[in-house]
Formats: sequence, structure tokens, C-alpha cells
Amino acid sequence: MTDYQRITHEFDPVFNNESKILILGTLPSVKSREQHFYYGHPQNRFWKVLAAITKEAVPSSISEKKELLLTHHIAIWDVIKSCDIIGSSDSSIRNVVPADINLLLQNSNITAIFGNGAKACELYEKYTLANTGCPIHKLPSTSPANAAWSLEKLTGYWNQSLAPFLKK
Repeated sequence: MTDYQRITHEFDPVFNNESKILILGTLPSVKSREQHFYYGHPQNRFWKVLAAITKEAVPSSISEKKELLLTHHIAIWDVIKSCDIIGSSDSSIRNVVPADINLLLQNSNITAIFGNGAKACELYEKYTLANTGCPIHKLPSTSPANAAWSLEKLTGYWNQSLAPFLKK
């Protein structure tokens, strides 16, 4: 796939008024869009990392994934509402329309925002930070493209970063 496609985010953020942490990605991958939920690529380590950090079983269904997040006061969404992209390539993203992160922040108790990878942080800082005034903390990407980070190394880093906010 070498042609740009205009993609509009088609599923809602996962959060409730008890959410304390927001984890932002860029835009759902092709596999996630096919499954209509976040981090749907079988090699993406997002759900394995969160399960390890929260000491829960790795969720498989969408309802189990939502339950894991909400039980532990974690919200997830993406920085982008729509953009032009080639496949799932974050490096190809252009013509961004950002998501309204303030809407989520105003309807929750989020005290910390984390970016799943450098691109999510870069886009947040470019398009959203001025509107929210909330800094973003960069986490190494759980994407299979981030092969430099093993599952164990990712889990350790994410745990160290999220733990102070999960215990509040």
C-alpha cells in the first residue's frame, strides 16, 4: 500500500469519570480499524504490558479490554481525529485534524497524560498541548515496529512511569 488514504477515527475513547491516567496513541492501525478497537495488531504489546502492570490476565475481547482499563482508572484515546496516512505508518501522517482531548479531560479525573511512542507525543505537543495545558509523558511504543524494546523492558519502563499515578 503506497497511496495516502484519508482516515477518520471511528471509535470512542475509553474512559469514565474515575479515569486518572490517559494513554494516547496516534491513530488506530489498519488491524485496529478492522477490529474496531485499540491496539488490535496481534504483535502489539499494549495489552500484555498493561496486564503485567496491573497483575491481571491479558484481555482478549473488547469488553475485557475495557474492563481492565476502567477497573484501573486508565483512559485510552488517540491524538488524531483524522489525517492522511499510508497504511499504519506513523511516519507518513500528514494533514492532521486533532482529537478534542479537552472534552475527555473535562469529563474525568485525569491527572497525567502519557504518549504511547514518540510520534503520539510529538503530535500532542504540536496540536493539543496549547489547548489542554497538560504536559505529556513519553513512553516507548508498544508497536511491533519498536523491536529494540523487549516485552520485559517495556513492562518495566511503563510500570515505573505509570505506578505513581495508578496508586493515587
